[in-house]
Amino acid sequence: MALITEESANHKTIVTIDGPAPGITRYSETILPTEFGDFQCIIYRRENGDEEVAMVVGDVSGKSDVFCRIHSSCLTSEVLNSIKCDCKKQLDAALQKIQSLGCGIVVYLHQEGRGIGLGDKIRAYAEQAKGRDTVDANRVLGLPDDARTYAGAAYILKDIGVTSVSLLTNNPLKIKGLEKNGVVVSRRIPHLLEAGEIANNYVRVKQDRMGHLGSKI
Repeated sequence: MALITEESANHKTIVTIDGPAPGITRYSETILPTEFGDFQCIIYRRENGDEEVAMVVGDVSGKSDVFCRIHSSCLTSEVLNSIKCDCKKQLDAALQKIQSLGCGIVVYLHQEGRGIGLGDKIRAYAEQAKGRDTVDANRVLGLPDDARTYAGAAYILKDIGVTSVSLLTNNPLKIKGLEKNGVVVSRRIPHLLEAGEIANNYVRVKQDRMGHLGSKI
């Protein structure tokens, strides 16, 4: 995938062009009990071995304006309890929300570190420890600001039978990525959470330098 630079009056973001999803198939599914309630858990497997997850509540097939969160994996936050970002809080809030609504989908993508992978994410964290923000840390290492793609998420939503989504996101690139791959985003729902000063600093940088939406934290 080639790199492009998206610019506006306030920010410049180096991202990857979203291309076709590698071969992806619906592999397995079950009802998964969690602390938030029961979900239909569907696993999608790619040809390269990566696996994506759809957590579904209710009958969403054939439905429009389905409440949806597209969430990229964050092992440091969700497993290791890092406070550098708000990813775990965002994921938990999304899962709780679709339970409270009785209908919705959370698609969980294998895209650690905004798509650069865990090892390079930790390299970027080391640069942040020197005083660089999340954007400059990636760039000094020759990495894109955001390498995530959403063709796989679009495939999953189409496979489940969703006709359009109300997308829980602050990231306009997610909207563009889904729409480019044939998913109708009927509206955007802001996803801003209080997550502590360190994580809030990260959110502010994404707003100031990467064009993320929402009121300043």
